[in-house]
Amino acid sequence: MGGVGKRKRSFRHGILDLRQREVGDLAPRTFAHRLGASEDLILRLQILRRLDKHRGCVNTVSFNADGNILVSGSDDRMIILWDWEAGLARSSFHSGHTDNVFQARFMPYTDDRTIVTCAADGEVRHSQLGEGGRVATMMLAQHEGRVHKMAIEPGSPHIFYSCGEDGLVQHFDLRTNCATRLFVCRSFQDGSAYMPIVPLHAIAINPRNPNLFAIAGSDEYAQIYDIRKYKWDGSTNCGHPTDCFCPSHLIGDDVGFGITGLAFSDSSELLVSYNDEHIYLFSRDQGLGPNPTPASPVSAMDRDSPDGSNLVPSSPSATDPNSRSEPQVYKGHLNRDTIKGVSFFGPNCEYVVSGSDCGHIFIWRKKDGELLRVMEGDKDVVNCIEPHPYTTMIASSGIEDDIKIWTPSAMEPAPPVNLEKVLMANCFAINDSDFDYDEDGDDDDENDDIDFDDEDDDDSDMDGCDDEDEDDATNDDDIYCDDDDVDDEDDGCDVSVDDTTSFINSSSKRKDQRFRDICPPKI
Repeated sequence: MGGVGKRKRSFRHGILDLRQREVGDLAPRTFAHRLGASEDLILRLQILRRLDKHRGCVNTVSFNADGNILVSGSDDRMIILWDWEAGLARSSFHSGHTDNVFQARFMPYTDDRTIVTCAADGEVRHSQLGEGGRVATMMLAQHEGRVHKMAIEPGSPHIFYSCGEDGLVQHFDLRTNCATRLFVCRSFQDGSAYMPIVPLHAIAINPRNPNLFAIAGSDEYAQIYDIRKYKWDGSTNCGHPTDCFCPSHLIGDDVGFGITGLAFSDSSELLVSYNDEHIYLFSRDQGLGPNPTPASPVSAMDRDSPDGSNLVPSSPSATDPNSRSEPQVYKGHLNRDTIKGVSFFGPNCEYVVSGSDCGHIFIWRKKDGELLRVMEGDKDVVNCIEPHPYTTMIASSGIEDDIKIWTPSAMEPAPPVNLEKVLMANCFAINDSDFDYDEDGDDDDENDDIDFDDEDDDDSDMDGCDDEDEDDATNDDDIYCDDDDVDDEDDGCDVSVDDTTSFINSSSKRKDQRFRDICPPKI
């Protein structure tokens, strides 16, 4: 009952804060921060409305700085500006791209008239919104291969970066309408004369120090670079990272885990989402140094000294992996088929949020990795999660051609989720087994957290638990249902949460074998 009590106290405190704000005893900004961090609001999130005008998968959603306009891009190559509160499209225009749009962002302090985009055609484009609905678009640069992400320098109306599957990182200044090629990212291959290019999927700028940016792609390392090391006359480049991050068990893994999403918190923590693996949160002191290969003592030192003299470790973990604390981990989602982002959520980044191949949105408590919510966000895959800049609200999109707006408008907190069934469903999805959603035809999935079909449980509740067991699912974690209501006899196996978590931890090859070992296929 501890979890329920905590939610009730949080709600009462919210009412008290509201009263203090109304009488002038609490500043509006303080009120927003206090209330926005409440777990009670997380548990009350539900779909407010759907924005439906695209004719293809919606691959990108992003708010302007004021939070009143949402920009989206799609496989239909259209850019749409939404008044999300009214549920109306304010304007739309063709991006100029010849293939799927992967990202569209407002440039800050441009009166929401400057938008930059990138796409599967490899182009990075600039769109300028004029009077009377006129839009001028132009190509700024061309990558060789798809361009999944850009990063906008905080507070700058001119500066942003792009990264592509060609491994190239480019720097843009809209005052010149041209790109500067910074470097091509290459993998860490100890003793190899040839270091292969790393196709890049994600880039993010540190909001506390915009000189630092992180990139990641098809290998296991998230790399930090310092733009101040680049000399604009071209005499040197910033192609060497200042630090690298990777969970210890993935270092040197020959299976080839890649990274699909990056995000910095306001306190410079780095959030890294791996495909076929989990999400990890790194603090600044958990870095591996500029060269994570364990070949020699010098490789773990800063490269600023050309002869290797007077070198000092860039971090304690650089020379002694055992001294490095492990990052916080967030488990349960499925990230295998598409390039998914990951985000912080809450006024002080109190939560971590991600989409999943299973069509659900996952929300974890940042500090301890506790899974708080699992919400159905798409009938196929949720790729994009965009938190509102200052209020407790989320925009999500995926394979479906609409955008869903989530607000804490539910009258009651969501019931606890049966975590074991969520993990098992993702487990079966990896093995191409049955993975069904609510098919009762009532079209009310905006209020459904989890609704898995179960032949033995026709009167199961929305959270996947029998009604008679619902009162028992009130432990402190407040996410598990009673184990007695989980029956896997029809699946030919009896798999525990530990078995399933171990399964998801392993590589894609080992996953398939592990699944066959613990759960024989249906006949």
